[in-house]
Amino acid sequence: MEREQGHVVEYAVLLRVWAALLVLTALLLAASRLSPALAVLALLTLTPLKAWLVLYFFMHLRYEGLLLKGMVLTALSTLLVFIGMLFLDIGFR
Repeated sequence: MEREQGHVVEYAVLLRVWAALLVLTALLLAASRLSPALAVLALLTLTPLKAWLVLYFFMHLRYEGLLLKGMVLTALSTLLVFIGMLFLDIGFR
């Protein structure tokens, strides 16, 4: 009887993703030291990219079906809407 193996991700792939996360973190740090406006722009663009890398590779979303990917996208979209509504509420007080 064969045992079904889980998803095995090669160490080289994980190391490349980890290196990319380190580079993106260094870019965020460099942007925060240059100017506050650049720091906000970098946070709004690079942080979702880092989150996508973690979700896709380290949390194995890459190997999941369309239903689970859709559920994760729906949850993140709902969170984004609520955060946007919070900022609108705070901005217009």
